[in-house]
Amino acid sequence: MAAKKKVTATTEKKVKAIKSKMTKSEILNELSEKCDLSKKQIAGIFDELAHLINRHIKKGGAGEFAFPGLMKIKAVKKKPQPAKKNHWVPLLKEFRDIPAKPASIRVKVTPLKALKEMVK
Repeated sequence: MAAKKKVTATTEKKVKAIKSKMTKSEILNELSEKCDLSKKQIAGIFDELAHLINRHIKKGGAGEFAFPGLMKIKAVKKKPQPAKKNHWVPLLKEFRDIPAKPASIRVKVTPLKALKEMVK
């Protein structure tokens, strides 16, 4: 007996490429037509999703939000960088003093397998 092939959303039907970047209103129009919801409801979903991500990655939160099958958003802590005296800068071909940088938090977005396969 042959093994069943796993069917995903991308293999079910051919996806037509969109040639130009969509604006927010175009995205709202497209989603409201496909999902039979009003633009106001779709905009509310986007706002709640942004709020949910904020609650995950803010200070004291989980520090990570996974958008199922697409991407993972993380809050990454960067260490403070000490000041550097007489640091050689090859581009300028001279020595420069580099000021210290305080510790900070960066946002890192990592694509997951399904998103990587969409590009192929």
